[in-house]
Amino acid sequence: MRRITALVCGVLLGFAVPQAAGADVPAAYPVETAPATGALFYPSVSSVVPRLGGPHFCSAGVVASPSHDLVVTAAHCVFGPGFPTEFAPLLHDAELPAGVWTVTDLYVDPAWQQSFDPRHDVAILRVAPRDGKNIEDVVPGLPLAAPRPGEPVTVSGYPMGLRGRPLTCTAPLSTVPNGSALGCTGFGEGTSGGPWVQHGHLVGVTGGPEQGGCAPDVEYSTSFGPDVQALLDRAAAGNGGDVVPIGFTANAC
Repeated sequence: MRRITALVCGVLLGFAVPQAAGADVPAAYPVETAPATGALFYPSVSSVVPRLGGPHFCSAGVVASPSHDLVVTAAHCVFGPGFPTEFAPLLHDAELPAGVWTVTDLYVDPAWQQSFDPRHDVAILRVAPRDGKNIEDVVPGLPLAAPRPGEPVTVSGYPMGLRGRPLTCTAPLSTVPNGSALGCTGFGEGTSGGPWVQHGHLVGVTGGPEQGGCAPDVEYSTSFGPDVQALLDRAAAGNGGDVVPIGFTANAC
């Protein structure tokens, strides 16, 4: 249900609807979302689509890493080598409070490469420096942790479309086959890849089973653990990224 649909049509629609151009504002600009959340834009280069008010298609979050330049989303949200994808953290209505960051590399687990295993619906994105700074110099990243069932988790994500604000919900986390779950309503297309934050740590992203949930009142995530940590370590080491197969429809409803 959270999968990407009609990206090209969305881009054309975005430019057909007049939008006020966004402008950078101080990082202290209030954003009603979990920390480090942002929207992904594709195809976009040189900040063109976000600055002209074009559509975003998935969500993502800045993750803490030794390299200070990594973002995490759902693997079904991305494909190819990463270009031309851009990330706008803390996007809020017509504002781009933390700028726009260019994705340069993608990293996914081999199990996703081979079979679109929903237990590995996670991708790490490297973004290029901006004005001499890495993304964690502007938006502090969330450290990884394993989910803790029964305890509250906050999930955020941007509905697919133009500008707008992210949806945010906090509910107790539970475990299901192949992942984690929580009961929240109103999430849908575009919220895939949005971070799940528990006690200040990143414990999942919307995705996994049913690409994040087919029912209107449930959200799913791949459960973070050693495999996701290994993926993060590989990305932080600075090795070349992966060429990711198209997974838009993998594990869909």
